[in-house]
Amino acid sequence: MRSLAVFVSGNGSNFEAIAEGCRSGAIANCEVVLCVCDKPGAKVLERAKRLGVKTFVFSPKDYASKADYEREIADVMDSLGVDLVCLAGYMRIVGEELLGRYEGKIVNIHPSLLPAFPGANAIREAFEYGVKVYGVTIHEVNATLDGGRILSQVAVPYEGDDFDELVAEIHKAEHKLYVETISKILA
Repeated sequence: MRSLAVFVSGNGSNFEAIAEGCRSGAIANCEVVLCVCDKPGAKVLERAKRLGVKTFVFSPKDYASKADYEREIADVMDSLGVDLVCLAGYMRIVGEELLGRYEGKIVNIHPSLLPAFPGANAIREAFEYGVKVYGVTIHEVNATLDGGRILSQVAVPYEGDDFDELVAEIHKAEHKLYVETISKILA
């Protein structure tokens, strides 16, 4: 049985899609063993509790440095035998401690067709730019912001003018692509 850790800062819909993908067998012989969250009170914590997934919740300001909290997270992941780390709306840049200990084993989902629109406001920037094809990318995480090797992408065509509708369409595509990609990575 393979073990996943999913890092989330907010709602956790991708976390839930991944956990359900493991339960349904869409991601074979795998389970989410840890939800890491940097926002005490985030909605993902309710989802993790409902799904019976262990959580590590922290506030970065309670640590002297990023290396300190990343070391503690990595120690917890090591104790649980984590095989793959999936960032799913984790709004922090992964630092040297995690990159060093989990090199090649950290993936991220991004709501654009990278390399276009990297960073935290990708959907809004693409929407304001007026693109006709939006998308989702899953990539390896390295020291470059949204710059690791691309593992998979899917286009999300949209020609409407309702931002919230667009976001919902992108989230649907994210959930499907992340489950498919994790399954391929672990196969």
